[in-house]
Amino acid sequence: AIILLAHIFYNYTLVLRIVGTYWANLDPRLEEAARMLGAGRWRAFREVTLPLLTPAIGAAALLVFVFCFTSFGVILVLGGPRFATLEVEIYHQTTHYLNLPLAAALSVVQILFTFALMAAYTRLQARTTLPLELRPRQVTQRWPRYWREWLVVGANVGLMLVLLVTPLAALVERSLTLSTTGGVSLAFYRQLFYNPRGSAFYVPPVAAVRNSVGFALATMGLSVVLGLMAAAVLDSQNPARSPRGRGRWLRRLLDPLFMLPLGTSAVTLGLGFIVALDEPPLNLRTSPLLVVLAHTLVALPFVVRSVLPALRSIHPRLREAAALLGASPWRVWREVDLPIVARAVLVGAVFAFTISMGEFGATSLIARPERPTMPIAIYRFLGRPGTVNYGQALAMSTLLMLVCTLGFLAIERFRLGEVGEF
Repeated sequence: AIILLAHIFYNYTLVLRIVGTYWANLDPRLEEAARMLGAGRWRAFREVTLPLLTPAIGAAALLVFVFCFTSFGVILVLGGPRFATLEVEIYHQTTHYLNLPLAAALSVVQILFTFALMAAYTRLQARTTLPLELRPRQVTQRWPRYWREWLVVGANVGLMLVLLVTPLAALVERSLTLSTTGGVSLAFYRQLFYNPRGSAFYVPPVAAVRNSVGFALATMGLSVVLGLMAAAVLDSQNPARSPRGRGRWLRRLLDPLFMLPLGTSAVTLGLGFIVALDEPPLNLRTSPLLVVLAHTLVALPFVVRSVLPALRSIHPRLREAAALLGASPWRVWREVDLPIVARAVLVGAVFAFTISMGEFGATSLIARPERPTMPIAIYRFLGRPGTVNYGQALAMSTLLMLVCTLGFLAIERFRLGEVGEF
């Protein structure tokens, strides 16, 4: 039950983002027209709104399934041997038994399965942006008018508070509470900076934070560059910019291919880097660049999906007008495309930074013991007995939560107000 609740906690906002964002941009006049023709509120929803939401619901359901299928940290910490999944088995075969051939075989099975799911997801997701002329949410939003609407809104807000806020609030509260006296104290935070037992596995929090921030900044820069290139390639295969039928097969191949890291487990990615980059001239096993490359691969789909809607929203006539005035393709990109997609690029950059800060699966395989990140430090604290170690894990988790919260607040502040893909 606790594993199920943890996965609901992680994926609830994902469904809210995909389905809620699309629903918020549906033209309300469609449902109003059905009501004027005599349909009741429920029938108008069932026969007008729900069919329009079906592609978004299907895409969200597929994405949630993929994330649960490739879940690692939750199963590793909460599941134990009884609930070992394919992801955890790959990790155990790699780290405990050094059975790389079996781990690689399991990874290939997982990649093939997730590629098929990602292909289905991209097709469903594309249907949420093509059939209808969506409207800005500022036009469609309104306050509830009747007590039933207020009841529905209140129930949803209450559910979100229970599912999302309560676990995070409990984390902060426990990190500030001493188990011996029950009083409020910063003792666990102060103990992060001491190593009274002289443990060789001690992780200074300043070093863990510095490592995480350094990896995240490098990941952000590399992800933005590669994400812009990938989004530009996908946009060039857009039917609106190419003749009928031209490049359709390439688009169907590239779209799920760029999304594949999103559905591939982080442990599988880490294993792939270990196997591929362990011999000269690309022996990066001891290099911090290996962590940056793994984090970039994990964050790349989020950057692509943040930038691609903005690129597709640019009317071809803007580029054509600039070209007719003598602008080169590079100048058209720099002075037409880039200013329009700048906010979307910023959103993708913050996504990459935040994802890198919290990444655990791939990092647990490829990070060097002397360069731990904050999630690795938390896992080390949890792996040691004693109240102090548990409290230090809570304190470090709270610090990581604050950093990630600031990142997602920045995403909400700068992301485009129109319908997007995340």
